[in-house]
Amino acid sequence: MKASPTRVPECVGIIMDGNRRFARERGLSTSRGHQLGYEKAKELVAWCRDAGIKYVILYAFSTENWRRSAEEVSYLTTIIKTLLLSEARELRNANENEAIRFAGDIDRFGADIVCGIRDLEATNPPEPTMTVIIALSYGGRSEILRAVQTIVSEGTKVPITEKEFSTHLWTGTTPDPDLIIRTGGEKRLSNFLPWQGVYSELFFLDTYWPAFTRQEFLGVLKTYSERDRRIGE
Repeated sequence: MKASPTRVPECVGIIMDGNRRFARERGLSTSRGHQLGYEKAKELVAWCRDAGIKYVILYAFSTENWRRSAEEVSYLTTIIKTLLLSEARELRNANENEAIRFAGDIDRFGADIVCGIRDLEATNPPEPTMTVIIALSYGGRSEILRAVQTIVSEGTKVPITEKEFSTHLWTGTTPDPDLIIRTGGEKRLSNFLPWQGVYSELFFLDTYWPAFTRQEFLGVLKTYSERDRRIGE
């Protein structure tokens, strides 16, 4: 059966690529490119809220990003602190029924960031109307390996189902993404949600992340709603 054009995805994953190239082509600093990308992420969350999407997973900082220059990693860390200490709490005050969660190897950050993350997650409402998951120090292979190690350490002896295995992932009980959008022109997932994204509809856009528009986003949602998702049938 052909999908209804009004069908809205429950969960959307976003690979926010192109900040540095956007800045470089305009004679801006790398840090400015990341700042503009951060501002665009806030816009994207509002677009998802307006569209009725319940879960958004933002690929903000990968395990591979630790290999970048010390200066760039330091600036990205500063943005994260801003998110925790200011922006996220303002978002919570404006939308008390929304939740913010983090997925990744969070312990690689300093104690101040780790404590900020745990404190913020502890204040999430029990039944949020929308949840934003920030993939931070995230890598899909590391996530799967960590889940296996946890299961082994727990001494689980019964057969493990896919559903049970998924609960050991950093994304926990978050639904698998119905669609994944990557900006910036690259056509690969770059270690983003390899377990969860096996049946996701994929959209690769040439637009750099800071230049991504609401019109483009709505166009992706329209195309998604018209696709016939058989999922193996």
